[in-house]
Amino acid sequence: MIEAFHSNWTKPFFNANPHKEYYIEDFEILTTILSALKWREKNGSIKMITDKVGANYYKSIGLEDIWDLGIDVSLEDINDKIDSNIFWAAGKLYALKSQKSPCVMMDTDFIVWENLGDILNNTEVSVIHKEKIVKEVYPDKEYFKFKDGYYLDKEFDWTVLPSNTAFIYISNDEFKDYYTATAIEFMSKLTNSDDKIINMVFAEQRLISMCAKRKNIEIKEIMSLENLFSNKQKLFTHTWGYKKEMKDDFDKRKDFCIRCINRIIRDYPEYEDIIGNIKHLKRYYNEIKN
Repeated sequence: MIEAFHSNWTKPFFNANPHKEYYIEDFEILTTILSALKWREKNGSIKMITDKVGANYYKSIGLEDIWDLGIDVSLEDINDKIDSNIFWAAGKLYALKSQKSPCVMMDTDFIVWENLGDILNNTEVSVIHKEKIVKEVYPDKEYFKFKDGYYLDKEFDWTVLPSNTAFIYISNDEFKDYYTATAIEFMSKLTNSDDKIINMVFAEQRLISMCAKRKNIEIKEIMSLENLFSNKQKLFTHTWGYKKEMKDDFDKRKDFCIRCINRIIRDYPEYEDIIGNIKHLKRYYNEIKN
């Protein structure tokens, strides 16, 4: 069995919503529940790595028990040299740094429906899929400027395809430490750039591929991007591209949430009362019951 973790660094939320009380979207709550419980059913144990605000939120809505390894608040101590406006997903890298390999890092909007043992067996690094190098997202190295005399390793290969990090399996502890240290140093040394996409995906998704090539480690691509979003594959669900549609279209949001609630009640009936008591989910739950 393989240990996995979710992560949630709440500081970027307050950067975007300085006067709001912390919350998580209804559909994100539901994918988090399904992601954790389905991983436990099919693959192994899982924890949540977050900060105090995140931990208190999950406990307030009754979700602390979905992670059988509990809730870890070590993201409370993220280095203040990291700009949380630009590096909004830095929490994932700090969370990965603190884990022992082998482990799986998985986003809360990513659900694994089946056992992955045969797929991950005998691999040092596996990712859900590779990314194409689109210049608007993955520019050349001249784009990046640094402080304190820092520079990126001259041996990095800029032609290797970036790796999507919604799901990563790492069994090589030495590589995990090298990748996370390189990414964190990059984030702390970057200057003169405020692009939230280019800089974050470089630290998170392009550097892992560059670091692997530098150490002569093969990254296994579990599935092509085209196959991941096809109706034929039944292994994974990743809602990343659908979130904006759900935010903009209540009918799509409602349909998705009702389908998730029905699936949770069917597969994990012991969690029905918890769902029924979560304020953001009551309107969907009541409709199902009525």
